[in-house]
Amino acid sequence: MKRNRLLSRKRMSSDATELGHLATGLAESGGRLEEDFWERQLVELIDRILQEGTEDDLNAALDRLFDSHAAAHDCLADAIEARAESCVMSHQGQDYDVLLFNAPLLAWSRFSIPAETVAAETLRTLKVHLGAHVFSAAAQIAVFDYLFSPDQLPHSFVDTWQLMRDLGGAALCGKSPQLDISAMPETNQFLSDTRYLLGAVVVPRGRPIFRWNESDGVTRESALKEWVKQGGPSLESLLAGCAFQPLLADAYHTACRLADMTSRPYSLRASVDFLQTTLGKPAESLRAVIGGFYDKRLEEYRIGFGPRNSDAIHHGIVWPLLGSEDETTDVIGEIETMLRESGVKEVVVHNQQFPFEFCDDCGAPLYPNADGEAVHAEMPELDNAPSQTLH
Repeated sequence: MKRNRLLSRKRMSSDATELGHLATGLAESGGRLEEDFWERQLVELIDRILQEGTEDDLNAALDRLFDSHAAAHDCLADAIEARAESCVMSHQGQDYDVLLFNAPLLAWSRFSIPAETVAAETLRTLKVHLGAHVFSAAAQIAVFDYLFSPDQLPHSFVDTWQLMRDLGGAALCGKSPQLDISAMPETNQFLSDTRYLLGAVVVPRGRPIFRWNESDGVTRESALKEWVKQGGPSLESLLAGCAFQPLLADAYHTACRLADMTSRPYSLRASVDFLQTTLGKPAESLRAVIGGFYDKRLEEYRIGFGPRNSDAIHHGIVWPLLGSEDETTDVIGEIETMLRESGVKEVVVHNQQFPFEFCDDCGAPLYPNADGEAVHAEMPELDNAPSQTLH
């Protein structure tokens, strides 16, 4: 899956150039032996760059390949992500596979969605359920005692690699990982958002990592069902006043992408529920307006919600394009289907290209109205209106 990147035309370093060369060789290899040849060299170079902390070399190589060689870009992105989220560590004479994981939670609330410290007893219970229903019998896990927001996740491959090493070391030694909460950035508040439990799992080299890797017939679906059933009560205490949906814990980057993908329909349904509850009117009374917003290319769709009998926009959500999605993908059809399944009967789709603009005063996205204008979403004055601005 091609990842979106901000393109850069800076001069390439020798390491960045070599990354592109090795990734291209891997993408164009004709058999497994040749793949192994290229992959060994690529992995060695990525490991050195991560250890040296030269993040710019990784990003420069990815940017250069983004348009010039899509297959090589994907090979390089996969390799970098794998080396940033996993490694082999030795402990007391034995080698262990280490994997950084996260367990995403989709949530929505008329009030603030927490991003805060997890109580010790709650964390112990969650670790028990993760160990019993998600990870293998051979696994040792360490989990941060904090519920992360998207703003607080690692911002680079090097940061992710360092986090994996720290958590993996804690898991191997049976220690509680330390987190400097004072250094955490502030969390932006939205009606619907994602929260994450971050941890590392270690197993003896070559042993199963997840429950569905073992031979007793457990599947991903059954593991998720048990995680939701058994871990749900403890998660409720973390998300007071929120509706939420747990997702399955998985390798760090895979879980992040799953959360990004799943959060789009979740946010849409949450917005319809929120407006029905807040306005005291059924979904049939709403109009949804869909528009594509462009920078140099189509960046995202935005959906404005308002009453059917007015041009006002009371609320809006952003539907970003992910992976290989572009103008040729029937994203609008997917959005429209979900809106109608949520009870919204009137859906307006604009074919014009809206500029990729935000509010000059507060930075909020502007949303399309029925007249084809990009406007600020404003909730009406109501006695039971939320205590925060919702973008």
